[in-house]
Amino acid sequence: MPTPAVGDERLPVVVARSVSKTFHVPEERRHTLKERALHPRRNVRSREFTALRDVSFAVAPGEFFGIAGRNGSGKSTLLKCLAGIYQADGDIWCRGRMSTMIELGVGFNMDMAARDNVIMNGIMLGLTPREARRRYDSVIDFAELRGFEDLKVKNYSSGMQVRLAFSVAIQVDADILLIDEILAVGDASFQQKCFDVFSELRDTGKTIVLVTHDMASLQRFCHRALLLERGDPVYIGESYEVADRYLELNFGREPTTATDNGSERPGDGEARVIEVWVEDADGNRLTAVPQHTRVTVKTRVLFMVDLEDPAASLHVFNEEHQPMFFATTQIENERSGYFAAGDEVVFSFTFDNVLAPGRYGPVIQLAHRGSGVDVIDKFEGSFSFVVTGSLALGGLIDLPVTSAIDRAPADSERARV
Repeated sequence: MPTPAVGDERLPVVVARSVSKTFHVPEERRHTLKERALHPRRNVRSREFTALRDVSFAVAPGEFFGIAGRNGSGKSTLLKCLAGIYQADGDIWCRGRMSTMIELGVGFNMDMAARDNVIMNGIMLGLTPREARRRYDSVIDFAELRGFEDLKVKNYSSGMQVRLAFSVAIQVDADILLIDEILAVGDASFQQKCFDVFSELRDTGKTIVLVTHDMASLQRFCHRALLLERGDPVYIGESYEVADRYLELNFGREPTTATDNGSERPGDGEARVIEVWVEDADGNRLTAVPQHTRVTVKTRVLFMVDLEDPAASLHVFNEEHQPMFFATTQIENERSGYFAAGDEVVFSFTFDNVLAPGRYGPVIQLAHRGSGVDVIDKFEGSFSFVVTGSLALGGLIDLPVTSAIDRAPADSERARV
């Protein structure tokens, strides 16, 4: 494939076309030098293992693209092919300077102090020696390792090592970042710093390819995603759609049954959402919901078989499919009870409506008790409601706020104080 002009922003910056990767796995091993010396010409039998099979996708400039899949699906192999670590069949090209965050800490010299490792790794990632030294303080402060600079890295805890490696990696000014499963490094406060960094990178138009098992991170950051299963591309599309299919694969479910208006719905079909509506405090059904009123989303469920302790959850999305909030019956009612085949039950979710004016789509999901991802039924796309208000301030929600204006004391009064 010919390389496009660097300045052409209409073209994708990462392209994979019909990419396949096969490894040769030996069926027997020579464990000692003696075996090699006595049998130098013995052929070692091997078998072929196909890690990737005919994978194609393109990433647009400034896109946050996710790669998801179960263990052994080929995610990390694909990322290493993009980075040039593995040679693969097919076509791959990238346009722009690339930085890889595939294995944090690779290249650290454990017998050297953090100061020397930061400068050395910065140079390995493409910085000049002067620039690596200039950014040293920023790296140490971000990693929260001030006071430990002169300690050898081998005496660091594993958490300190990954924090240091992550802090070095993000200092490289790259157009394309390849990231493999490193969003959850360190403790909760440091994880939030990592999330903030990736939000900034995304907002500044960096092109990022992220491999992850975490569907929450996938939906939070990624514009689109690719789902792999045993080396085969399964689906490419919106991140929330990929997250749904990932959960179906993990729990052995495939989208089944279409008993309501002929629409396909995920789940095993042991219960069915047959109606969803919104009520005000007096029980009146609404299609337009005023701001700052107490409302209830209700769903009527028909049980097809006997079930014990099912959980219902409510996801509310805006028109851009951004999640507004989530609620589940499992928090207050972990044991929801026993329901026989033919029973009809109404699940309710009541809240103060602080949503900004606009249209919203509720998604109702029924699941077996436990993890909440072993899906019985999922209802979405067939119902929406409008939030009305006298003033749209531009936020996702409109919290009731009281403001005040107080004159500051004069300079002379502040001096006396």
